[in-house]
This record gives sequence, structure tokens and C-alpha cells, in this order.
Amino acid sequence: MQGWIEGFQASIDFMERNLTEDMRIEEIAGKAALSPFYYQRIFGALCGITVGEYIRLRRMSQAAQELASADTKVIDVAIKYGYDSPDSFAKAFQRFHGITPSQAKEPGAPLKSFAPLHIKITMEGGNMLDYRIMEKAPFTIAGVRKRFNGETSYQKIPEFWNEWLAQGDARPIKGMFGVCTNMNGRDFDYWIADLYAPWEDVPDGCETLVIPGSYWAQFLCKGPLPDSLQKVNTRIWSEWLPSLQGYVLAGNYDIEIYMPPAEKPEDDVNYIWVPLKKA
Repeated sequence: MQGWIEGFQASIDFMERNLTEDMRIEEIAGKAALSPFYYQRIFGALCGITVGEYIRLRRMSQAAQELASADTKVIDVAIKYGYDSPDSFAKAFQRFHGITPSQAKEPGAPLKSFAPLHIKITMEGGNMLDYRIMEKAPFTIAGVRKRFNGETSYQKIPEFWNEWLAQGDARPIKGMFGVCTNMNGRDFDYWIADLYAPWEDVPDGCETLVIPGSYWAQFLCKGPLPDSLQKVNTRIWSEWLPSLQGYVLAGNYDIEIYMPPAEKPEDDVNYIWVPLKKA
């Protein structure tokens, strides 16, 4: 477990050393020996913010310290931290600190600080996480997909589901799967999909995607949505993955399985699938 934590901390240290540089998510994730897909998933679950948000918050914190402690021009600090113009820097600065960059240079100006992250995972006894590892052959899904940005996906994906649910009986699929895949940098595809049989017609407005054969860790999520899924998702990355032995993460997929709702929300049962391969 310790090596996994050290790798993730190394990625954060890399960001800290390069706050004034244009960092690529592939570089950051590589320091933790993870794909960009899983790195961003795990970072969000462990830290509560996205990678991009963390970098912005740290840059704003550092920029304020420089303005307050040195005779530095606002435009020089803006360029140093990646802003194309003083205006865009000033707007971002004021959203974070509540004052303008020029005001930050005044003695006693009230400033906010966002400290560097330090990953520390503690394993607590007495908490059960229900899962099983299974092997599945390749299977095909059919559904609707939409491209999302990792920075806004937590807000935008529920909107996608609401738009789809609003179609009522006109929906071409039931929506058994929620699948994240095809990540490129910070962008990825999200599918609302069902199982597809090759001898059937593809439903109108839908596409198909083959999910490769793999070992899968299947996690039980019991209780009302979305809390049950979000809580289990956080525990997968903070408790289960650091102690995983014999397997490593495989593929760039994130799959949620939605079962028919129970009579009472507290009895709802859904699943999260994480693809694995033998170490």
C-alpha cells in the first residue's frame, strides 16, 4: 500500500514544482503510474476536487503571496501563472480572494490560502466493503453517448441523465449502464446504455461499443442514489485500491450497473465495476 501512496504523492509534488508551467494530465498521472482516466477518477474521490481545480487554487494562493511580499507587477504575476491578460487574472483572483490583485499589494490585505495536498490514507477496522472479483468475456453495449469535460462532469452528467429520463416511453433503451470511457486528456465519453445482442437492430439514435473481456471487481452499492454510489466509489479508491494484491487496474472504463428500483429507496441495489488484470 505504501508504494501506491508514495506514487500518488509524487504526482502532487510534481504539480507543486511546476505550478508556473503548462502541465499535461498525462505527465501528472504518469508520476503515479496510472492512466489519466483513473488518475482523475481517484484524485476526485480522494481530494474532493478535480486536478484542474487543485492547480488553479494553488496558483491563486501562490500568486497572492508573491503580490503581497514583493514589488512585483500584476501583469508579470498573471503571465507567470498562465493567464493571457491582466483582466482574466484579475477576475480569477477576485473570485478566489475577494479583492483585486492591486489591493493584495496593500499592507494588511486579507488573503486566502490553499495549502498543498498531502495524501495520507488510514485503514480503519470494522468497515465492510462488499465486492467480488469475476471474469467476464467481451460484451457489447448499445446506447447514447455524450462528450464531457472532467472539470464539469459531476454537474453535467446528471443533467444528461435528466434529459434522457425526460423522454419517457420514447427512450430507445432502459439505461442499465452508465459507462465512462475514451478519455483524451480531460475529456471523456459517457454512455447511457443497455446490453446489446449482435442479431438485434441497433435502437434508433444509439451506437454500440464493445467492452473487452477482463477480470472485474464488482462492488455492491445499497441504498438511495446517488449517495450509495458516491460513498462506495470514494471507498474503492481510498480503502480498497491501496490494499489490493494480485491485481492491478486495467483498461480505461468506469462502469455503473443500475438495477430496477426497489419498493423503498433504502433497499435499492446497484453496482460499480472496476476492470482488473492479474499483477
